[in-house]
Amino acid sequence: MAATTSRTLELLSLLQSHRHWSARELTGRLGVSDRTLRRDVERLRELGYGIESLRGSAGGYRLEAGTGLPPLLLSDDEGVAIALGLRSQATAGLRGAEHTTLSALAKIEQVLPPALRRRIEALQSHTAVGAGGAWNRSGRPTPEVDTELLGVLALACRDSERLRFRYTDATGAASARIVEPYRLVPVARRWYLLAWDRERLDWRTFRLDRISEVFSTRVRFEPQEMTEESARERVERAVRHRRRSIRARVVVELSQAELVEHLGWYGREVEAVDASHCAWPIEAESVEALGVALIWLPAGVAYRIEGSPELREFLVVQAERFSAVARASAPTR
Repeated sequence: MAATTSRTLELLSLLQSHRHWSARELTGRLGVSDRTLRRDVERLRELGYGIESLRGSAGGYRLEAGTGLPPLLLSDDEGVAIALGLRSQATAGLRGAEHTTLSALAKIEQVLPPALRRRIEALQSHTAVGAGGAWNRSGRPTPEVDTELLGVLALACRDSERLRFRYTDATGAASARIVEPYRLVPVARRWYLLAWDRERLDWRTFRLDRISEVFSTRVRFEPQEMTEESARERVERAVRHRRRSIRARVVVELSQAELVEHLGWYGREVEAVDASHCAWPIEAESVEALGVALIWLPAGVAYRIEGSPELREFLVVQAERFSAVARASAPTR
C-alpha cells in the first residue's frame, strides 16, 4: 500500500508539473503498465482531482482546470490564502524566488474553481503591496502587472506553447506578435518576457505592462536549451540597451553583510571590498534617481562615489542649494 500511495503521489506531481502527458510518457516515468496507470488515475479522481483522458494519436492525461481544490490537501480558505500570498510575492519581483513562486502559483491556480478565483481577485484588488513593491528607485510608482497575465505567461513558458498578443513599445506604436515564450524575468521592479519572435526570427524582450490581448494558440514548440542565468543576461542586456543609463559605484564603510541587511532586495549586487568596506553599484535613467538611492544608505555611515562625474556634479549643486535654503529658513530672534 505504501508503494502504491507513493506512486500515486508521483503521478499527481507529474500531472501538476505539465499540462499534458501521453500514456506512454507516464508509464515510462512511473515504470508501470497501462492498466496500473489507469487504476492510479481512478484513485486520484476518487480523491477529488479532475483528470481528463484524451484519446487518439495525441491521447493521454491532463489535470482539469476549475474542478475545485482536492479536499484532502487544502480547504477553500487555505487555497485562497496561499494563492493570494503567491500572487503578491510574484508581483513584488523578489529576486531569487520568482521562478519557484510562479511555478507554485501556476499549480494552485490551475485547479481553482471560478468561485475561489473571484474571491482572490476581490481580495487582491483591496490589498496593498507590501515592502515598497510598487515603487521604483526614482520614487515613481512602477506600472502594475496583471496577475492573471502573469499566470498565463508562466503556464505558456512552462508548457512551451506559442502565444499571440499585441505589444505597445516605448514610442506608443502597437504591433501583433507571435512568439515562443521562454522565461519571465524581473529587472528593476518590472517584469519582462523573454521570447523567440517567429516573424523577426530573433530574441525579443517584452515588458509585461505593455502586453495585451494574449491568445493561447495550443501549438507546442521544441524549446532551445537556456539556463536561468543566460535568460537574465539577455533581458538585462536588452533593457540596458534601450535606455540611457547613468551608473555609479558607491563605496560604503560597512561590511557587505551589514549593507545587504539594510538595503534588502536593493542590495543584491553589493560586493565586498574588505572586511569593513563594500561597494554598491547603482544605475538609473537620471542623476536625480541616483541621488534618491543615496538617501537609502544608513545615517552616519561614511561613503564615497566612484565612476559618475554627473552624479558628483549634481550633488555639489544640490548641497549648495540645500545649504542656501537652510540659511534662509533659519529662525530669527
